[in-house]
Amino acid sequence: MTVVALVLAAGQASRFGADKRSASLPDGRSLLAHSVERALAVFDEVRVVLRDGERAEAFGLPAGCRVIHSPQAALGMGHSLAAGAASLVDSQAQALAILLGDMPWIAPETLRALSDAASASSILFPIFDGQRGHPVLFGRQFWPALTQLTGDEGARAVVQANRDRCITLDVVDAGVLRDVDTPEALRL
Repeated sequence: MTVVALVLAAGQASRFGADKRSASLPDGRSLLAHSVERALAVFDEVRVVLRDGERAEAFGLPAGCRVIHSPQAALGMGHSLAAGAASLVDSQAQALAILLGDMPWIAPETLRALSDAASASSILFPIFDGQRGHPVLFGRQFWPALTQLTGDEGARAVVQANRDRCITLDVVDAGVLRDVDTPEALRL
């Protein structure tokens, strides 16, 4: 089973107070570069959704990822997700892992376990300490619905319409719940 990763990184980050994608982690890499490198360590292909006109080099992204631009990113995460999903017409993968660019602490072992549990006909969520986390993996059968998303609710509508196809995987990785919304979160 091949899984393509889609890293969503076209949001406005209004709670952070600046462009958090460029914020430095203790090792000097940008938040976004670290998140993308984690994905590249596990997935055969990684695509990163950026705002229209942005370049990978501006965030120190590795050469191994493909940038997808979301012209309507300012209208919400649904638009960015739709742009990323629409780019998959050339992909042979059977599942899509949707990662958030502000979640750099998900362990590679967790990403591998999720990839191994994915299927073309399910929506897979990691569960840590009873809470649903990220990334969410969508089987290929749901990709057409993802291309139709709008607004700021991400893929919630696709999940709700297909609850009977949702499965979970218990993980021992708090990174599936930990994102960066404020500068203080980088120091924890």
